[in-house]
Amino acid sequence: MTDRYCVFGHPVGHSKSPAIHAAFAEQTGERIEYTAIEAPLDDFAGAWRAFVAEGGRGANVTVPFKEEAFRLCDTLSGRARRAGAVNTLILGGNGLTYGDTTDGVGLVRDLQGKGVALAGARVLVLGAGGAVRGVLEPLLAAQPASVRIANRTAARAEALAEDFRDLGTIRGGGFEAVEGPYDLVINGTSASLAGDLPPLPDGLFAAGATAHDMMYGAEPTVFLRWAAERGARPLDGLGMLVEQAAESFFQWRGKRPDTAPVLEMLRQAL
Repeated sequence: MTDRYCVFGHPVGHSKSPAIHAAFAEQTGERIEYTAIEAPLDDFAGAWRAFVAEGGRGANVTVPFKEEAFRLCDTLSGRARRAGAVNTLILGGNGLTYGDTTDGVGLVRDLQGKGVALAGARVLVLGAGGAVRGVLEPLLAAQPASVRIANRTAARAEALAEDFRDLGTIRGGGFEAVEGPYDLVINGTSASLAGDLPPLPDGLFAAGATAHDMMYGAEPTVFLRWAAERGARPLDGLGMLVEQAAESFFQWRGKRPDTAPVLEMLRQAL
């Protein structure tokens, strides 16, 4: 019997998730069918229920439905509660829907797999939206020395830092207050999509620092080019995408795929 999974989004035709999970399934010998479903903007919950009625076992959720997925779940992981969003749905044997978010785990695994030391690191995170909220708990669990959130609206960064203050040394503020050096700078803003760069000082990076952009493309983003010119090691978000998918796959199937060949496959296809 082949189990059914999918990714919900709107739009969703660009999603790399079907290719990623097909590769994971082939690698692990799991018999699954994974498709992309464009859910209606006004009835995500109905799309999930229809998928379950047709035999669906689980799903990934991308924009703009992560908050709606959060609200429809019967039970939630602790990190999903913190994030206020869900990117992984699992249908339990009791018919209840369990929700998790694997984005932060994906980010941390990608960074650590590429030799980035998080323990004791000085970390700057750019942006205070849902993408950043979704990664803060796993990031703080890696025990950096400190995390600073910088955002165009300082109050939003300060409020986000307050929500996670019990997990580690974290503070928030505006871009204008940012002063280096940092060992790791993560761009969680959408500026890269528009080819823009947040207002940042030149002395941002410590010696041997890493710059990570959650976005990715065939060419480095503006942020990564800017960071590389200032001596930082640039990493894009493609590895994070594959690692978060691997965590979802593990939760569904109980097998952890090897992400390296899948990442290489996607990189060559860009």
